[in-house]
Amino acid sequence: MDIIWEELTRGFPDARQFTQVLIRMVAAALLGAVIGLQRERAGKPAGIKTHILATLGTTVFVLACAGYGMSSDGLSRVIQGIVTGIGFLGAGAILKLDDKRDIKGLTTAASIWISAAIGVAVGLGGLGLALLATILTMLVLAIIGSMELRFFKKDGAPSESVE
Repeated sequence: MDIIWEELTRGFPDARQFTQVLIRMVAAALLGAVIGLQRERAGKPAGIKTHILATLGTTVFVLACAGYGMSSDGLSRVIQGIVTGIGFLGAGAILKLDDKRDIKGLTTAASIWISAAIGVAVGLGGLGLALLATILTMLVLAIIGSMELRFFKKDGAPSESVE
């Protein structure tokens, strides 16, 4: 039984460190949910679950590497891998339709990418930075999106669709 307990608590030398990890993981999930909820309400295919998993997953990668003594060079390589990998996930959200200028999913791909960046910030302990990035992301998605519809798609002329 002792070996099971040791395996479950490895990396958490005390209750304080466990609490910090728990706070960061919950924060990552909540911040990802905020962005995902906006995408879900906009009717986009990558919604709450996708954004939570992207944010939480990147947080776990960073916490696992930093928590087990990885050097800053090693952690930098992990973050580089995250950025690249999330790029592939985002690419799966992009569709090129028949019309030459009709591309769908760029904003969703970008929202997955920023969710991962927020997860990295949370994992590194930058909760303030992550919160600010989430607020700015929501402003861009909600307010700029509304402005785009109002100013660029009103005249009936075909425009490039980036959603």
